[in-house]
Amino acid sequence: MLAKALDDLHFAAAVSRGRYNHPLSLVPYHSHVYSQSGEDGIIAEIFRRITPRDRLFIEIGTQNGLENNTRLLLEQGWRGLWVDSNFGDARDIFAEFIKAGQLFLIEALVTAENINALLDERGVPPAVDFLSLDLDQNTSHVWRALNRRSRAACIEYNGTLPASVALEVPYDPQGAWDGTNWFGASLKALEHVAAAKGMSLVGCELSGCNAFFVATREARRRFQKPFTAEAHWEPARYNYVHSRVGGHPPSQTARRWAVPEPGS
Repeated sequence: MLAKALDDLHFAAAVSRGRYNHPLSLVPYHSHVYSQSGEDGIIAEIFRRITPRDRLFIEIGTQNGLENNTRLLLEQGWRGLWVDSNFGDARDIFAEFIKAGQLFLIEALVTAENINALLDERGVPPAVDFLSLDLDQNTSHVWRALNRRSRAACIEYNGTLPASVALEVPYDPQGAWDGTNWFGASLKALEHVAAAKGMSLVGCELSGCNAFFVATREARRRFQKPFTAEAHWEPARYNYVHSRVGGHPPSQTARRWAVPEPGS
């Protein structure tokens, strides 16, 4: 109860200083189709503002693909690559997209040392529209090593770490999450990684799990400033938000959404 009360106070404080009702805030665009915590809607709003170009994505850490950050893009006609150490039945579920050459899978344990070689082997171009990266333990290290550019990115951060402190777990290529808050990197650490890649932090979703970044040259005047961890940090409130995700359960079958022409 105390944790929920503190979360409510955080919401109230943020609203009172205009953080969530700012005209460029991404928070009002939360929408849950296949993502865990409303990322689908935020991703859609980001690309409404910067407009897709190649409609190409990379998602690292997808599991079987039923619940991730790029399934909705795939089912709207985007093309992309999923990378995971265990896809389960993804090849059966998304067989239509794989056969059509719209989706490629790389099944491998991703490390900072092998990520670029894995993408090279698949002929992934040097720049894509969207990157999603969620590896629990080594997310920041792999993102730092990644040599592909993206116009927008969704990156997992550790919401239990303070916004103003740059921290990350030491790199261990064989490291695995132990179920505690010893994982990943703080939002400030990711802000620094992003800056080195020419990207700016433009928001977080409310569960305190994923942060969003946009190429700095495209973020100006389109997203809420300042582009800092202190301005956009959300604390870890995984159960608080997930318990409020409504609607019907996501389809367990791969689908294709129809995209009507304007005015039709």
